[in-house]
Amino acid sequence: MAELAAQIRSRQSLVLKALPAPVSAGERKRFALAIEIARSYYPSDSIYLGEPLLLYYLELARVTASDIGLGLPAVICALLSGVREGSEAWSKIDSLNDPSIKQVIEGLSRVTTLKGRDFTGQAENFRKLLLSLADDGRVILIALAERLLVMRRLDRLPEKERLPVASETHFLFAPLAHRLGYYNIKSEMEDLAMKLMEPEEYSAIEARLKQTTTSRNRLIREFSKPVMEKLDSMGIRYELKSRTKSIHSIWQKMKRQGVAFEEVFDIFAIRIIIDTDPEHEKSSCWQVYSVVTDIYQPDPSRMRDWISVPRTNGYESLHITVVTPAGRWVEVQIRTRRMDEIAEKGLAAHFRYKGIKGEGGLDAWMTQMREVLGTVEKEGSDFLGNIRPGLYADEVFVFTPKGEVRQLPVGATLLDFAFDIHTEVGSKCIGGKINGRNVQLKHKLQNGDHVSVITSSKQTPKRDWLSFVITNKARTKIKQALNEEKFKLAADGKEMLTRRLKNWKIPYGDAIVVKLLTEYGFKTSQDLYFSIAIGETDLLQIKKVLLRTEEQPEETTARTPDHHQHEETNISDYLIVDEKVEGLDYKLARCCNPVFGDRIFGFVTVLEGIKIHRATCPNADFMISNFPYRVVRARWTRLDSARGFLAQIRLTGVENLGIVSRITEILAEYKGVAVKNFTYSMNNGLFEGRIELLVPNINLLYSIIKKIQSVRGITRVTRVES
Repeated sequence: MAELAAQIRSRQSLVLKALPAPVSAGERKRFALAIEIARSYYPSDSIYLGEPLLLYYLELARVTASDIGLGLPAVICALLSGVREGSEAWSKIDSLNDPSIKQVIEGLSRVTTLKGRDFTGQAENFRKLLLSLADDGRVILIALAERLLVMRRLDRLPEKERLPVASETHFLFAPLAHRLGYYNIKSEMEDLAMKLMEPEEYSAIEARLKQTTTSRNRLIREFSKPVMEKLDSMGIRYELKSRTKSIHSIWQKMKRQGVAFEEVFDIFAIRIIIDTDPEHEKSSCWQVYSVVTDIYQPDPSRMRDWISVPRTNGYESLHITVVTPAGRWVEVQIRTRRMDEIAEKGLAAHFRYKGIKGEGGLDAWMTQMREVLGTVEKEGSDFLGNIRPGLYADEVFVFTPKGEVRQLPVGATLLDFAFDIHTEVGSKCIGGKINGRNVQLKHKLQNGDHVSVITSSKQTPKRDWLSFVITNKARTKIKQALNEEKFKLAADGKEMLTRRLKNWKIPYGDAIVVKLLTEYGFKTSQDLYFSIAIGETDLLQIKKVLLRTEEQPEETTARTPDHHQHEETNISDYLIVDEKVEGLDYKLARCCNPVFGDRIFGFVTVLEGIKIHRATCPNADFMISNFPYRVVRARWTRLDSARGFLAQIRLTGVENLGIVSRITEILAEYKGVAVKNFTYSMNNGLFEGRIELLVPNINLLYSIIKKIQSVRGITRVTRVES
């Protein structure tokens, strides 16, 4: 016990030393009281990560102070984060005279430990974590500190838990740290995860870095000498230091560019930190910029000015890349002491300078996250698909017609910009002008673009918009609008069904609805009503189904909406599409690649005869509404075919050893299916793939999709619409 008491005192001292600002005598007493509360709650014989529980939480408090940069109130929250409501220790927290402590602890308790590779569960916990921002930003920062501490002690975890923890850290927490401005923490998390997940690659790069240390230090000295001499002669107060690229970043660049270690030119960067007053920060940075570019030739295409327009996480710095007389490229980062603190301490420093409720780019990002979290569907894969890209995204800066600067992720389109202005503007957008030139909705924005939006009262969100917008807000609002439209159409479909049932003298009730759901394979009544409203499910066919007697053999089988066939009535009105048909000039449209079993229609073209399109073709609405006289009804004569029809499916998921071989095995199980092309990529823990197949019919295609969906690591399988 005496040894434990000595360790507690030692840890207590380390925590106080790590605090970003000196503490008063009163604050020391307050911290000592918090330790006593923690001591009364955490059992001395309870061990976690190789040490008593109280020592673990004291270390968490130190990391919260030293690495995250938070003050004493947050440190106390971290120390007591394991205390649960209803305990005697919980009631003692009131004696600390800070109601926010309990609020933060409650926020942390909502974020449960993420286990295994259940990414649906991870997504829900991640959503809870971000939602906690609405209460107190310290919740997410302490959670980040805890994850950093666990990663530093990864070897103390049971072996079966190490890989899942490393994987989720790389997948969720590292990008979150990046977005909050904690670049050092992000790099450390990625390196620690890589050390476990890719040990051979990690060791190889680590060894090469050690081998090149001497030559790298010599280059840094030679590069820095003339710059330092010039700055000293000008009387500029500064600190010059170097930063070596993280092992994970080097590895990513090697993979992305397909180069060897020796070909990664920006393994290190020179950082010049200027001591100046706030009023002269910008001018001082540009003064140093002039000094560096006078000595070395810069590359204008690699210049990044995050001083004039800071990044959304508060990061400010001037980045330039110059070439030495020997032909070596060197990145130089120029910033003030204040900017450097924000770069090192991220969100915490931002709060200290602007206030926790202050205005700024990061606050805008938090607001956007809360907005998305309040409306996004809670399905795991969709949620992660909406949120995660925004965590790593770099920004482009564009101007509104009034000269207002808007920050959007790289790759954002005109439509993303429109939704960023206002939901109503995005929903009614039909095009726009960039730098005075007319552009389409999917046009990608570039830095410095002057953007204006053209709207129409007749415009409504379209499903194909989801294929090119990238911002969380745009995707969420489009999905909302589509769901609302589907709800309205479903109401119309229900009215149509009840009216027809009344005419047929068939009483409407739950039994009728259940029978139709079973017959057609719909999951919900809303799906049934929607299918009726858009004409996908024929009311006359429904009548036949409902009037069918028990003695009559069933003529139809359960079908999903995507498989639904028209009855063989009025055959003469339909264009019959079959491999046995000869002398009929028709082609299958490449824009949607119809497959036997798809609902189809024919469109008479000028030069290529009749083109057969899927009813869900992205171009269907345009063709049917603008050229109704050229539309020909069509159907398949039967649901199987001896020939193959081209179909494409898209796969998304998380990296998993053996995922490709398992998919290949599944495809080999299906006779009559030929794989024309299978491409895939793995990046930042994510798996993306695309398969082109020749399939005989729609039933087999959807059977393949369902089977691949069950593969471990696959989160989503969709048929490509176009």
